[in-house]
Amino acid sequence: MKTFSATPADIEKKWIIIDAEGVVLGRLASIVAMRLRGKHKPMFTPHMDCGDNVIIINADKVQMTGKKREENFYWHTGHPGGIKSRTKQQILEGKHPERVMIQAVKRMLPGNKLSRQLMTNLRVYAGAEHPHEAQSPDVLDVKSMNKKNTRS
Repeated sequence: MKTFSATPADIEKKWIIIDAEGVVLGRLASIVAMRLRGKHKPMFTPHMDCGDNVIIINADKVQMTGKKREENFYWHTGHPGGIKSRTKQQILEGKHPERVMIQAVKRMLPGNKLSRQLMTNLRVYAGAEHPHEAQSPDVLDVKSMNKKNTRS
C-alpha cells in the first residue's frame, strides 16, 4: 500500500465564513488554523497548501476567558531598548481590532514559508460586512461545535 501525497491538481479549496461574536479566542483560532492547514481533510499533505479560505467576521466581538484581556502582546522595533507592548483590550478597542485574531491564528501555525502562504488564505473583518459574497462561502457554526466555545 502506498502513501498518498496530494498534488496541486488534487487540491480543492472551499470558502468558509465564521462569525466570531461571543466565541472564545483560542478555541476559534485553533479551529481556523486547522482549516487553513487542511488537517480536516482526508487528503492532508504536510508540505502542501490544501486548506480552505477562511473569512472571519465580527472579530472585534471575540471573547476571552480569565484575565487574558489584560495580558500583553510584545514586539520589538529592532532598535536597542525598543520593546513595546499593548494589552489585548487596548488593541480590541483601537483602530484595528482584527489584529488580535490574526496574531492568535498566526501563532498556532508552524513558523515556516508554508504558514506565511497559509495566512494569505485568511481574511478577518472587525464588522459584519465583508466583500466576499461572490465566492458564496459556506457557514461554519463554531458556537454549536462545543458548549465551551462560547462564553456567557
